[in-house]
Amino acid sequence: MSASTLDPTTALVLIDLQKGITGLPTVHPAAEVVARGARLAAAFRAHGLPVVLVNVTGGAPGRTEAGRAGGTGTPPADWAELVAELDRQPGDVLVTKQRWGAFHGTELDAELRRRGVTQVVFAGIATSIGVESSARAAHEHGYHVTVAVDAVTDLDAEAHRNSVERIFPRLGETDTTEAIIGLLG
Repeated sequence: MSASTLDPTTALVLIDLQKGITGLPTVHPAAEVVARGARLAAAFRAHGLPVVLVNVTGGAPGRTEAGRAGGTGTPPADWAELVAELDRQPGDVLVTKQRWGAFHGTELDAELRRRGVTQVVFAGIATSIGVESSARAAHEHGYHVTVAVDAVTDLDAEAHRNSVERIFPRLGETDTTEAIIGLLG
């Protein structure tokens, strides 16, 4: 379903737009996803709405036989740094996660509630992992969910398509970056 409206206090949550993730091979060019995420962030800031920048610095404990995206070993020192194109501002909220989703084990829900947020717009990488996990949790926490479908990408084409076509429409609304910016009015 196309996005129909944005609540007066809607937050933008950008998932894992960090050096180590944006450097991975993705279905759609990561540079385009970053550019759209940056446009959304600038528009939300211009309207005085919260921007949450999420990065990941670890993984859930447990079985690791499947390995992690990007290979094994110690990641480079700047792996978790947010990309400069996001133009992080002092008023932005930074959430560092250790799991796929941005809600589990973080202060994200508390930060959003403190600001009176009732709706969340998601963008980032990877569609079927960090973005979908976070969107599902937002839905479970009672937030209205919107996903900017041209501002997400994945390492797997089928997983990306499944999230965009089957999962996100069940959680809320989806639309393009331009349409969402247009709703900010």
